Amino acid sequence: MKRFLKIFGIVIGILIVIAIALPFFIDANLFRPRLESELTDALGRQVKVGNLSLSLLSGGVTADNISIADDPAFSQSPFVQAKSLKVGVELVPLIFSKALHVTDLTLDGPQISLVRSQNGEKWNFSSLGNKKSSQSASPTQNAATPAKPAAAKSEPVSSQSSSSVNPNLSVAKLAVNDGRLTVSRAGSSEQPRVYDKVNIEVSNFSFDSSFPFKLTADLPAGGTLKLEGKAGAINANDAAMTPLEAKVSIQQMNLATSGFIDPSAGIAGIADFEGNVTSDGHQVKTTGTLKATKLQVVQKGSPAGKPVQIQYAATYDLVQQTGTITQGEVKLGNAVSHLTGTYDTHGTTSSVNLKLTGQGMPVDDLEAMLPALGVVLPARSQLKGGTLTTNLAISGPVNRLVTTGNIKLENSALAGFNLGSQLAAVSALSGKSVGGNDTNIQNFSADVHVAPDGTRAENINLTIPAFGVLTGAGTVSPSNAVDFKMVANLSGGAVSGVTQMAGLGSGGGSLPFIIQGTTSNPKFVPDVKGMSGGFLKNALSNKGNTQGQQNPLSGITGLFKKKQPPK
Repeated sequence: MKRFLKIFGIVIGILIVIAIALPFFIDANLFRPRLESELTDALGRQVKVGNLSLSLLSGGVTADNISIADDPAFSQSPFVQAKSLKVGVELVPLIFSKALHVTDLTLDGPQISLVRSQNGEKWNFSSLGNKKSSQSASPTQNAATPAKPAAAKSEPVSSQSSSSVNPNLSVAKLAVNDGRLTVSRAGSSEQPRVYDKVNIEVSNFSFDSSFPFKLTADLPAGGTLKLEGKAGAINANDAAMTPLEAKVSIQQMNLATSGFIDPSAGIAGIADFEGNVTSDGHQVKTTGTLKATKLQVVQKGSPAGKPVQIQYAATYDLVQQTGTITQGEVKLGNAVSHLTGTYDTHGTTSSVNLKLTGQGMPVDDLEAMLPALGVVLPARSQLKGGTLTTNLAISGPVNRLVTTGNIKLENSALAGFNLGSQLAAVSALSGKSVGGNDTNIQNFSADVHVAPDGTRAENINLTIPAFGVLTGAGTVSPSNAVDFKMVANLSGGAVSGVTQMAGLGSGGGSLPFIIQGTTSNPKFVPDVKGMSGGFLKNALSNKGNTQGQQNPLSGITGLFKKKQPPK
């Protein structure tokens, strides 16, 4: 037994010595032209590798550096540049017959540049595997060099040279470790988006069949991405149209910088997403649920006070670059609205044509969303109670959206804002001060038009029990300056003999006024021109019949606290 153990130990020692010594007798650089040729032929891009070293203990060959050329239509800089390339090989054929049979490829620390064309129709990786691209990208390549596929088993080289035929390449394992992915658009002034710590694992890779994969990465400005599923076969004419089926998990994504949303849209916030994506190479279908905190919908807005959940389903045509949102359920607490429509990603800026509808949504839940929409209420006030109904159309480029439609508010209150104290003109004319800290709203409706140059509201109809009905129209500028012309159709206790004597409107119950200032600090002032018209009309109608009637000037002058003219 001891003799056997001794012999066994000697054999093991000899094998270790051989494993250490063989690399000194086998120059791995002899395989470099062959490796470069096979990778160039497989990828359709000129591939360069640095110094090769053989490690029998790890069962592979390591290259110090590697670079893969970009599509010449995009750039002369490398598409991929890596610190090292590890090539797993079958050792027996390598040692005894010097045959190179590749079993796996691992890129360590690669810098990968993804560039989309200016018109959005192509990516710089679209031509990967395209032999025509290989010829154009490496015109000086030695055509006499035999090109044998890097495969787990040696296979004959396909005699077909058409770009529509996939390379005959298969690798048992393909990996990217700790990479950096830069995504940009040709001709765009936007900063490239950088994804760090990119790790990719692919099993049983082949151009002409599907293969499982996993991808993880750190998103720009924080957050993580995980993609797991299967892809393939690789589209021989456009790799970007390769079929795909995967689960997507995103955590703590910064919406403004992630690259998933056009940055010009002004949308910001932190989001988590769980969903699925499938593509047949022509149409992409996605479904999932996005939960966003600190959501901001417009550029001049501020973060929402509550989380928002969006459950959606959408399709996208890869050729036409257009898509349809077939389901969009937006939840903010118990408030639910529905978003449907189409979108177009042609050109440098995406555009949309959407419908947003909501019926009887609780105002208490929606109030937290107003800042995200850029809506500013009077200082220290907030909406409480009641319901909101909306029917809006949202269209145009995402950086110049136009929203039109109707909104209706019922049985609500503007807490912390006393319209009676603001409408001093009404109080003076009625001879009654309307107290309280809130403004109760029975009904409010308006047709709205929201655009980059400001907001316009028409057909305003506001019913306030303490006053009556306020109607009119006006605008809000991008800086929140307001300019509204309104008429208060007074009723009940807001109408008095003084109002009637002032001759304001039919029956003495209407008061024209103007709202100026800002949305946070509105100023209510009498519409002197409108009042004068009403006063003159009343004075003329009472000419010659003034017995027992007080001078109508007393009501008007009393409003401005001037002395009455001498009788």
